[in-house]
Amino acid sequence: MSDPALVAVAHGSRDGRSAATMHRLVQAAAAQAPGLDVRLSFLDFNAPRLPDVLHAVAADGHRRAVVVPLLLGSAYHARVDVPAAVEAATSRLPQLRVTVSPVLGEDPTPLLAAARARLAEAGADLGDPDIGVVLAAAGSSDENANDVVRTLAGRLPRAIAAFATSAEPSVDDAVACLRAVGAQRIVVLPWFLAPGRLLDRVEARAVAADRAATVAEPLGDHPLVAATVLARHGAGAGEPVAALADAV
Repeated sequence: MSDPALVAVAHGSRDGRSAATMHRLVQAAAAQAPGLDVRLSFLDFNAPRLPDVLHAVAADGHRRAVVVPLLLGSAYHARVDVPAAVEAATSRLPQLRVTVSPVLGEDPTPLLAAARARLAEAGADLGDPDIGVVLAAAGSSDENANDVVRTLAGRLPRAIAAFATSAEPSVDDAVACLRAVGAQRIVVLPWFLAPGRLLDRVEARAVAADRAATVAEPLGDHPLVAATVLARHGAGAGEPVAALADAV
């Protein structure tokens, strides 16, 4: 049996599209790593929950597991909710050694490459000087997490970060700003892993601000996102992650 197991943990959502996307992402990661035991869990709203999956991993004979948070930013869920759920489970599993990896966005370079691919799929050429890009994220009460998104927007040409909640600017304000500096076409690039209510809000506000705006797909199960999941597992297991570097 290959140790450590990879236990991916998503936040969970009442929107079924989100859980379905997380399942596809974990399946894509498993397909890239034959022989690795890869499982999906959730913090809330969906089953199975993280403690239940850790108990199942131990029952199946694993002695080690790496929990990989399927989160883009290192905010409250990553810093508080995931460690608390792991601690609650492992206090009753002395035979299982569990490591929690950094979030997927810890090294955003491969995810930004996946985001660029989503832009291309939406028909947006970043070499076109008429295009303005809104890098739209959920937003957080943790301003450091928001600043990471702003920094990422700076790595894209003619791009502005915007947020669905908790931070400024809003998506419609970002659209107006890009129009004011001469953008002829607006493309919204979701810095989201999966569709859901917040992303629906982003799209609605973008289209309300500019009826011709294009909204790209979220990062989802893009191969580079799946490779990032495996890279976080490798880092948690103390293994090299050269395969991801080669893929970017």
